[in-house]
Amino acid sequence: MVRFCREELASRQVEPPYRLLAMSLGAMVATEWAYRFPEEIAGCALVNTSFKAFSPFYRRLRPCNYLALLKLVLLTNDAGDAEREILRLTSNALGKREEIIASWVETRRLRPVKSANALRQLLAAVRYRARAEPPAAPLLILSSMHDGLVHVECSLAIASSWSCALAVHPSAGHDIALDDPAWVVEQVGRWLAQGPGRVQATSRN
Repeated sequence: MVRFCREELASRQVEPPYRLLAMSLGAMVATEWAYRFPEEIAGCALVNTSFKAFSPFYRRLRPCNYLALLKLVLLTNDAGDAEREILRLTSNALGKREEIIASWVETRRLRPVKSANALRQLLAAVRYRARAEPPAAPLLILSSMHDGLVHVECSLAIASSWSCALAVHPSAGHDIALDDPAWVVEQVGRWLAQGPGRVQATSRN
């Protein structure tokens, strides 16, 4: 995945250094990128992710979601039903749900994802193990207090182990950027303005 991302940016003639904003499995990819090619990464904002080294499996993926995810990957054939279930699992926002689902269904039609690839992504997330020491790049951890997919303690464990900046949203779901994009922009902007030091946990009511 790191190789693909690097090749994609190179094909678009986007030169490093990069600042990466990545969520969940994407944040694991961003972390590995920062380990392997530290000269390319100027900073990472990691959203609602988890690492095997710091958190047990039952916090990295809440057990109440196991059956729903298996059904989603293996049994759900209707695009609308699939995207509706994904939204239920990842978002706590109530507004514009049907509009979001319609947009996601269209994306699925244009760029379909096979069940085998979805399983590969789950396996990659389960197997990935970050190192005990953080990558060299400055890091910001963004998390949701009420993430229904990944326990908030996973983000707190990363921030504590690596002594990096942390901000926790009081109500958003796993997909903070969908539920409260302005909050994400605010936290990243504050982090960039302050430099690589700590950011106090903040919230929006």
